[in-house]
Amino acid sequence: MVREWDPRTASSAEIESLLHTLNAALAADLPEDPPWQTSSLREYLAEVMPGERRISWIAQEGPDADGTSGRILGHIHVLLLGDIGVIEVLVHPEVRRRGVGRQLLSKAARRAYQEGFRSIGVEVVGDTPAVAFYESLGFSQEFLETRSVLRLPTVDWSAVEKMSAGISAGYRVDFFPGGPPDDLIEAYARAKAERRDADDGDLDLRPSSFDPERLRDSLDCLHRRGMQPYIVLAVHEATGQVAGLTEVVVPAQHPTRADQYDTIVARDHHGHNIDRAIKARMLLELRSAAPGLSEVQTWNTQANEAMLQVNAELGFQQDREWCEYGADVATLVHHLDAHS
Repeated sequence: MVREWDPRTASSAEIESLLHTLNAALAADLPEDPPWQTSSLREYLAEVMPGERRISWIAQEGPDADGTSGRILGHIHVLLLGDIGVIEVLVHPEVRRRGVGRQLLSKAARRAYQEGFRSIGVEVVGDTPAVAFYESLGFSQEFLETRSVLRLPTVDWSAVEKMSAGISAGYRVDFFPGGPPDDLIEAYARAKAERRDADDGDLDLRPSSFDPERLRDSLDCLHRRGMQPYIVLAVHEATGQVAGLTEVVVPAQHPTRADQYDTIVARDHHGHNIDRAIKARMLLELRSAAPGLSEVQTWNTQANEAMLQVNAELGFQQDREWCEYGADVATLVHHLDAHS
């Protein structure tokens, strides 16, 4: 049974059932990843940025003889933002290859089509069954990154301390748990705008925010979803410009592994060891700010040799390919209808 589902009003039993399926899928596809927890999971699934909408469906077993709802065996949501619908599909390993994912995708694709969206995108982990699933439906790979993972117990902290102090004179490096102060938001937004201007082929399935108001909304949304942001900024003292920034988020749903978001060095400030200094400073601060943390994961293209080198010096180990796939919505709906 596939039905539209709202995590805001779902029962606690349904949230628990979805968590069980999520962790079963993780164990099958990414066995080295930490399991998720129920902490703020409802909020993680429900909260969105202003102007965005997330619509969800579940595939559920029929009710038991006593009327109790059956297990959630699959879930999909489509996030409608900008000019693209972004989907995420989850199917319990026990029922894969039985058409559950196709049924869920049909619901989300048709809704995106009805809402007037022309393209749909999805992140796909390399070397998992999802690759063949999406390619069989006509999705094309548009962008490829490599995930790297840093295990904090293996870090050479003396080397990291040296890296954090290696920035050129004329810059200060500041740490802001929760987000930068209001007087730095505009300079922070200007630095992040450089990423927007880079035409690297990314579908922006993990969109970043580039104007001050949008940044405030983004930080508020992270907090509502149970995701604690930590920001390190390199400030050019003579001008007050944000010369570099790095962002790490620790989700309540898997608090032992943090997610690295943007790391950016402004073009006018290249060549001052800013990238090394700010990423090293972040790790040093996280030891006390997030003492339960044991790993940090980050994503980079192989073309970004400078950042890959910095990550290698910090101790990150390349792990899995992470792909962005895209499809034309109308073509996808037609394909799904023809093979239903």
